Amino acid sequence: MAAALPLLRIDAPGDPALIADYAVAALIDEACLTPKPALVDRRGSGAHRDLDLDTMLRSARALRPTFFAIARAAAGERPSQALRERLARIGREGEHTMMTATGDSNAHRGAIWIVGLLCAGAAMNAPDGSEAICASAAAIARFHDRFAPQAAASSHGARVAARYGVAGARGEAREGFPHVSRIGLPALVNARARHLNEDDARLDTLIAIVASLDDTCLLHRGGLAALRAAQHGARRVIEAGGVAQEAGRAALARLDRTLLALNASPGGAADLLAATLLLDRLQRLN
Repeated sequence: MAAALPLLRIDAPGDPALIADYAVAALIDEACLTPKPALVDRRGSGAHRDLDLDTMLRSARALRPTFFAIARAAAGERPSQALRERLARIGREGEHTMMTATGDSNAHRGAIWIVGLLCAGAAMNAPDGSEAICASAAAIARFHDRFAPQAAASSHGARVAARYGVAGARGEAREGFPHVSRIGLPALVNARARHLNEDDARLDTLIAIVASLDDTCLLHRGGLAALRAAQHGARRVIEAGGVAQEAGRAALARLDRTLLALNASPGGAADLLAATLLLDRLQRLN
């Protein structure tokens, strides 16, 4: 079952400690959500030989100080070059912390960028809501990090985005997180309105993101064949009425088998689901 929403503390919505707690909770909820197609969950490692659920949970918890530092640095600030570079430095330190916690397995590198930016936006905009949070996070992302290591430009995500002409995680952020604000959150609200249990609502949200996203994780691991298979399979789940329906659950199982055979997983969509869950928690607080 989905993790219960923690009891709210008597804190302002922009409190960096609360934002960090919610960010970690969102990563944990995403990791534990089961069954996800070819992703780490309670069943096993999916298509990831170097990851399992315990590793994902260690990574998420190890990142709390990073998210706290990001939110604290952004509180009371406006988007700027200086803030962008300060947050980038915190993020790189957080990546080192994550790799230490996981034994050098990349559990949440993409989430540090995506969720970290939204933590900054939340600290700057509480209690103005998800639209303002995404707008501020996007404004930060549009500044260039002059101190980024050269390796960042040749990361798997950057190379794949350039090769296939897709937005990637950086483009998603600079565009204001459309797969969170326009797809993830509406899908979650719609699923709850249909009285789905929380796990099924979150799975339908993930599937909605997979169906639309040009996921660089899929492209890196399996090329266009994997991306097209994932998007096609996700649309079949939606057309069958979603995961709460027998036909939709069967379509989800087929998608899982297809992606496992291709040794590919929608890791980018998983990061955006975590981002969606973070903003959902913050909206409930306001």
